[in-house]
Amino acid sequence: MVLIVDDIKANIIALKKTLELHNIDVDSAESGEEALKKILQTNYCLIIMDVQMPGLDGFEVVKILSGNKKTKDIPVIFLSALNIEKKYIFKGYETGAVEYITKPVDTDLLILKVKTFLKIYEQQNQLKEMKDLLSKEIKIRKEAQDNLETKILERTKELVLKNEELELKNHELQQFSWVVSHDLNEPIRKIQIFIKIIKDLYLAKDDKAVDYVNRTIKSAERMQTLITDLLAYSRLSSTVQPEKTDLNVVLQEVLSDFDYLIERKNATIKTNELPTIDSIPSQLRQVFQNLIGNALKFSNNTDEPLIEITSEIIDAKSFDAKPSSNGKYCRIIVKDNGIGFDEIYLDRIFVIFQSLNDRQSYEGTGIGLAIAKKIIEKHNGLITAKSQIGKGASFIIVLPLQYQEINNAHETKQL
Repeated sequence: MVLIVDDIKANIIALKKTLELHNIDVDSAESGEEALKKILQTNYCLIIMDVQMPGLDGFEVVKILSGNKKTKDIPVIFLSALNIEKKYIFKGYETGAVEYITKPVDTDLLILKVKTFLKIYEQQNQLKEMKDLLSKEIKIRKEAQDNLETKILERTKELVLKNEELELKNHELQQFSWVVSHDLNEPIRKIQIFIKIIKDLYLAKDDKAVDYVNRTIKSAERMQTLITDLLAYSRLSSTVQPEKTDLNVVLQEVLSDFDYLIERKNATIKTNELPTIDSIPSQLRQVFQNLIGNALKFSNNTDEPLIEITSEIIDAKSFDAKPSSNGKYCRIIVKDNGIGFDEIYLDRIFVIFQSLNDRQSYEGTGIGLAIAKKIIEKHNGLITAKSQIGKGASFIIVLPLQYQEINNAHETKQL
């Protein structure tokens, strides 16, 4: 809405009709004092102000408006037929008016300027609204960011405390495992010794008694193996520094341990050159020991066991990665021609205490492959298997050539 301020009513009526013909809403005031009252009560887009009026003149009214926060941005056009000298025009602009027009007025030019100032005022209001909305949005986001940072700090502190508590419990658990394993192994060892003495001294001529004693000794041996495997599994939680490891040396040590069983089963072992990698040698020795031991244990009794251990350098941490001489990973395959297994049970074989075979026919604790999987994962590697019933099994391992430590976010950083 436009406010016309003039002490001559005829001037107001003429100008009002001209503006209304162009669909411009108009209000009027016949003095400076009346204009100020209306301006404080109504939002005007433009003020057309006469300069010379009784009481407050136009210059004084505009000066008051420019000093008020609410009204300082309302555009004012001075319209005067008397004060047409340059000094008055300069004074009009100095008080804060946006235009100073002298009479006689070009009506078309006046309407064009009025519409222009109305459009500018509208755009300024839109910009102000956008600025206010943006300020509110920034405030909301800042509060949300502050709340998020606070929550992150609280969560981080909580995780640090939980981690410290977990490390303490792991340490206590390892100490407990050591003590329990010693306390359990000792009475089992004595049971084995005394049972053997009873067998040799008092039961040699009683075949049935000897059979029962042999079963007892066998059960004690299985218990001892179970305790040893559990202890080995618990040790994997401890931190050990990696070192350069020639896997050929590790493999030969394992094969040497199996010399008697390999000879007794007439097994054939074929290997190619294995790489040197950063690892924990004792742990990888245990992996080879478990895999080769299983291959010998689950060999097909009708055929001569054949175990093939091969290796190649690959370009990515993937079971299906392509060979590459410049790769950063190695793929090791331990393949046998034993009894095999159905691949639908693949997920089970790496779970602790899971066994797919009759333990009366094939002795074991169901811990060996779980240990192997945990060791490979500690080395930031992968392990899986492929097999068919009666057609052997292939265990596939992917290991980095350079040791990588796994952090809490399941990402890796180069050591």
